Amino acid sequence: MASEKRICSYEDSSYRTDFWEGQGREYEDLAERIALRRLLPAGGRRLIDVGAGFGRLSEFYEGFDQVVLLDYSRSLLQEAQGRLGRDPKYVYVAASFYAMPFAPGSFDAAMMVRVMHHVEDVPGLLAELARTLTGGGTYVLEHASKRHLKAIVRYLTRRQGWSPFTLEPYEFVSMNFDFHPDWMRQQLAEAGFHVKRTLTVSHFRLPLLKSLFPASFLAHLDGLCQPTGNWWQLTPSIFLQSRLDQPAAEVPEQLQFRCPACGGQDLEPSPSTLICRSCGRQWPIVDGIHDFKEPSPA
Repeated sequence: MASEKRICSYEDSSYRTDFWEGQGREYEDLAERIALRRLLPAGGRRLIDVGAGFGRLSEFYEGFDQVVLLDYSRSLLQEAQGRLGRDPKYVYVAASFYAMPFAPGSFDAAMMVRVMHHVEDVPGLLAELARTLTGGGTYVLEHASKRHLKAIVRYLTRRQGWSPFTLEPYEFVSMNFDFHPDWMRQQLAEAGFHVKRTLTVSHFRLPLLKSLFPASFLAHLDGLCQPTGNWWQLTPSIFLQSRLDQPAAEVPEQLQFRCPACGGQDLEPSPSTLICRSCGRQWPIVDGIHDFKEPSPA
């Protein structure tokens, strides 16, 4: 069960202001947007943003008919809702990414940025993404790399004990993981994804450089360097574009929910609840947010 796995929750946190706004990460934000513009399809039927948070990357939602913002934190989804509104185009879902409450083949595109470093069970997550994506669907993933230049230098000069060259993930603090690029590609392949493009991002993530040069200038340089990811990966952040290796299929016109407890796909809607006809669990809808974290009392 998803509840048995550790999950990093940002519930009731001030993540938006503590980490992004006014925190000197304008360069990283701009560089990540450059990478996404290169890798994510310009549009499609239905996109899921896994770990959408407060909707930082909402500019990439425009070309899709429908967008699902999935996050474990209800409070961050409320912030996203405040930014984007209650347009039916946007569906806000609080759930574990280990048990996503959607029918198979619900999405033709998925994006996941600044989330994978909190994932303890990568194969479990990738299996869920493979289940919910349609055949030939695009999955754009960002992950923190353990084999970046700073880690290599520190290891070779004996200033850190762990090796950036070994394949196993490295948990540098609780629920924060760095991954070897080759290990991540191996996991994607085993889940049925074929990596099409690799971009290296955040080449200039150094306090001195960020203090000397404007964020837009550093991001422009970063954009020039990103395509080198197809040959080598020595940056702290890596973006991967992959396709699900299954026969292409159409995405259903209507989003169909799936009970994360029993897997039943017959959910009876009401204004404030989805009731699973298979197991009887009731999943609340509170202020426009579908809550699949805990069923409500019958």
